[in-house]
Amino acid sequence: MKKFFLSALVSLCLYNFTFSQSSSILWYNQPAAEWEEGLPVGNGRLGAMVMGIPGQEHLQLNEDSLWPGGYDDWGLAEGKRADLDQIRAYLLAGENKKSDSLLVLKFSRKEITRSHQTMGDLWFNFDWIESENYRRSLNLETATVLTQFISEGYEVSQEVIASAPDEALIIRFKTTHPKGFNGQITMSRPKDNGFATAKTTALNDRQLEMSGMITQRGGKLDSKPLEILNGVKFRTLLFAQNQSGEISTTDSTLVISGAKEFTLKMVSETSFYHTDFEAEADRQLEKIQLKSWGELLHSHEKEYASWYDRMSLQLGTDVPDNIATDERIERVKNGEIDLHLEKLLFDYGRYLLISSSRPGSNPANLQGIWNKHIAAPWNADYHVNINLQMNYWPADVTGLGGLNEPLFRFIDGVIENGKNAARENFDMAGSMVPHTTDLWQVAFLRAATAYWGSWIGAGGWIGRHYWDHYLFSQDTKFLEERAYPALEAISAFYSDWLVEYPKDGTLVSSPSTSPENQFINAKGETVASTMGVAMDQQIIADVFNNYLKASELLGKETPLREKIKNQLANLRPGVQIAEDGRILEWDQPYEESEKGHRHMSHMYAFHPGDAITSSATPEAFDAVRKTLEYRLANGGAGTGWSRAWLINFSARLLDGEMAHEHIQKLLSQSLYPNLFDAHPPFQIDGNFGYTAGLAEMLVQSHETGMIRLLPALPKAWENGSVKGLKARGDYTIDMTWADGELKTCRIHAGKNGKVMVYYDGSEMDLDLEKGQSFEIEL
Repeated sequence: MKKFFLSALVSLCLYNFTFSQSSSILWYNQPAAEWEEGLPVGNGRLGAMVMGIPGQEHLQLNEDSLWPGGYDDWGLAEGKRADLDQIRAYLLAGENKKSDSLLVLKFSRKEITRSHQTMGDLWFNFDWIESENYRRSLNLETATVLTQFISEGYEVSQEVIASAPDEALIIRFKTTHPKGFNGQITMSRPKDNGFATAKTTALNDRQLEMSGMITQRGGKLDSKPLEILNGVKFRTLLFAQNQSGEISTTDSTLVISGAKEFTLKMVSETSFYHTDFEAEADRQLEKIQLKSWGELLHSHEKEYASWYDRMSLQLGTDVPDNIATDERIERVKNGEIDLHLEKLLFDYGRYLLISSSRPGSNPANLQGIWNKHIAAPWNADYHVNINLQMNYWPADVTGLGGLNEPLFRFIDGVIENGKNAARENFDMAGSMVPHTTDLWQVAFLRAATAYWGSWIGAGGWIGRHYWDHYLFSQDTKFLEERAYPALEAISAFYSDWLVEYPKDGTLVSSPSTSPENQFINAKGETVASTMGVAMDQQIIADVFNNYLKASELLGKETPLREKIKNQLANLRPGVQIAEDGRILEWDQPYEESEKGHRHMSHMYAFHPGDAITSSATPEAFDAVRKTLEYRLANGGAGTGWSRAWLINFSARLLDGEMAHEHIQKLLSQSLYPNLFDAHPPFQIDGNFGYTAGLAEMLVQSHETGMIRLLPALPKAWENGSVKGLKARGDYTIDMTWADGELKTCRIHAGKNGKVMVYYDGSEMDLDLEKGQSFEIEL
């Protein structure tokens, strides 16, 4: 391996790199006609979709804890260890179909409808009789939605922010029209199967209250109808502050008369967060009631910038943004390459994570926090078989590691409940984390069929997030207090779960399924369960290794550690290569029921895992490409999130052209006009997976002790710069490149450490102290 030939300098100070950066603004020349065209704002907990309709504006409102039900409402599934033993006996006898049936019958709560729900809607009825020169926009740099138009020759504008420091949704209206704003504002909530669940009343001449409780009258449990008549209670207050004109109320309506400028301030509190949520809503409103728009905007922008400004990306040259965002999407559909749109969608992923996941909030669900439904697709819940994990892939690498806090706090609770499931259902130690859960952190399997939800690998996968966060942050307190207990509980369950594989005596997971997929067994049956599926084996090896590393770092010698060491040595390898060069998805080369399946679960060891690399496992590395090519040749990556995963896979394959091909397909096939990811329908995971994938193309640090610079740079990205990307080991990377080659790079160390930096066949060993920066100039 050749060494770098370059001019380099180590310094205790930070260098001031100069980066050009184009604006990051979504903008449109017409109002939103559909919900998926609205523009989202959020402060982690409160959110809204802004439609931008002159005269008939509509904001759809959300709060992240609005769920029916409560903690421990339903208990666990009925299955016991004897049922598990019977399932395993069926598998040994080749009776996969019977295994599937008993697995669902005893251990799954089957089909469930218990959904995150909309808070409701704000409706505006103003008397603007015409509009022209219309524009609406979302500025990702300030987290502000702006609607502007001309009515009868006068300017009209509306600005919307969701402020984290002030815990409020703020809307400022302004016009130069001499008559001002005139009209009504109402607040309401959709009915639940015909039943009202909220009531709106006027509390005084400038304040509305909407209060209620979440129910699910169309609920379902064990695939049977169930009316869920209890849930989170909420109180939402809307206060109007005018600078001119008059404001009054009727029974449930705000009336605006002749106001050239006024501001709406909305707060909402729930029984999930506060036992005295009604009083808490009053307290929150009182804090901001007398604040001006300027004060509220300043505190919002300052706090938001403390997250968003941690990094920046520039692709290509800085050019004026004179093409509307929806038009950009249409042009990409027609074959154009749009680097501005690629960069915009990258920044959008960071914006959405900042807006839907903050310390103290709940984690981002399948739709972040933006949901117009009473019964959302897939309940807008937490799928832990890729979707929740993908939501947080971009967090650490883009400098947003602090936004992981809701994820870890939430999963800590699931792990605690999963200890009951492990003990009561399976007579095992540790914790069983299910493939899907909800606000109440339930730990039972759910799905009406074995292939949809009878999977026990979620714990190990989410365990990687704990470990990766430690690798990025080097936070030993986090390792000891959060990561290690999680890894220990998850590993203890798998340690008890493993059984001998009859063909060779190795240890395997049983029963074992590959998420949401099936195969054809020897009897010609389409089935899901077997022994030692690739993903289970890869995940168990991964979490065992991470647990052992964590325990070594913390100096913990336990009987479990020694047991897992021995089991790891006898674990059936999760990467088995078939005669055609592909990685097997199941324990044998079964016929696949869906050759182009959207889940590429048997690639876990490659990404997000780190067991397959070009240098350490070249045969498996080549097998990854063949496996992906086969999936794609048979119609794979049909969903937005699946396409985003392929960007990450391609980056790990060090193939920039392949990665960019999937970027183009995602932009042209898997985006709504507002850049939300399309499953379809809307699922937010693809947005986050896309952002993580682009970061992976620029910097990789999953190989122990190594940082790769520009490992998958496509030809289309001939020139560019990035500032603030993170690498494992607590390093921060700034780079510029031109004509497809690295020009400058600064690596800043957040702690003492040694690392090898690799670029284009050359390497350099660095030994940096905390606070030092190493600058490369080629």
